[in-house]
Amino acid sequence: MDPTVQSLIVAQHKAEALFAEIVSRGMIRPGVLESELSAEIHSLAGTRFGVRRHWHKRIVRAGSNTLLGYHDEAADRHIAADDIVYLDLGPVFDEWEADFGRSYALGGDPDKHRLVRDIGAAFANGKRHYQSTLNLTAGEMYDYVVSLAGEAGWEFGAATAGHLIGEFPHERAPGNAQRFQIRHGNPISLREPDANGRSRHWILEVHFVDRAREIGGFFEELLTVDAGAA
Repeated sequence: MDPTVQSLIVAQHKAEALFAEIVSRGMIRPGVLESELSAEIHSLAGTRFGVRRHWHKRIVRAGSNTLLGYHDEAADRHIAADDIVYLDLGPVFDEWEADFGRSYALGGDPDKHRLVRDIGAAFANGKRHYQSTLNLTAGEMYDYVVSLAGEAGWEFGAATAGHLIGEFPHERAPGNAQRFQIRHGNPISLREPDANGRSRHWILEVHFVDRAREIGGFFEELLTVDAGAA
């Protein structure tokens, strides 16, 4: 297996394990501030998984804040007993970036639990679409996952649906920040190699929202790598 692919898979599996431990410890709970949970996750990542660096800020969104994306600013919110909560984690494991997003529904609201299921299903559909479409562009990938939101009765909540991932720090495009983003109209092929002929690897982000009910859900992980292959 390509060493880059192997390293990305290992990083994702470690991020999965981190999220599983967050859930098993009951850390996503009513009464805690988003910022407090973020600090607790940082501590857990360091003590249990040896994480010393995060390539992007940790995002914890709860309740109406789940309508917001990575770059949006929001007032710090206490998690409520019936909230949906999403986490966007960017730990670095042995110099390799993970980018891992999951949502968790507290309480018994069926629409919130359906939202959690729907974003996971949309990610799986998006990955199958990538695997079956040889010349897929970043713009076409974005439009596809937006269509999945509408089919499921939601709205897509962000102007982007993913980006490059790799060895820290991953490749940038100075003066053209949108070049390596999955967004409407971006003509770059998701299979275009880098300047050295090496495969690029991408993250797919799914953010579905219901603005009337003020809820959103977020799911992200590796798009271009089969993480089950390790």
